[in-house]
Amino acid sequence: MYLSVQLSYYPLADDFKPVVKEVVKRLEATGLEVHPNRMSTQVFGEFDEVMAALSEVMKWSFESHGKAVFTANFLEGDRRPR
Repeated sequence: MYLSVQLSYYPLADDFKPVVKEVVKRLEATGLEVHPNRMSTQVFGEFDEVMAALSEVMKWSFESHGKAVFTANFLEGDRRPR
């Protein structure tokens, strides 16, 4: 099953931009299709792969940078921009 996700990440730190960029870079390194923009990051791929990548990146973020807020919208199917 293909999954489309809109993910927003809000690290609770004063200097948040480098942390956000690190999270996006880690998502891109998973091999999934990742489209960052100014408001959120879109992630596309097979359900199990997307969920595993999100779990790994979120855990890494909490362990490396402390408290943060992740918000996500999940849609079954391929909603990649054409």
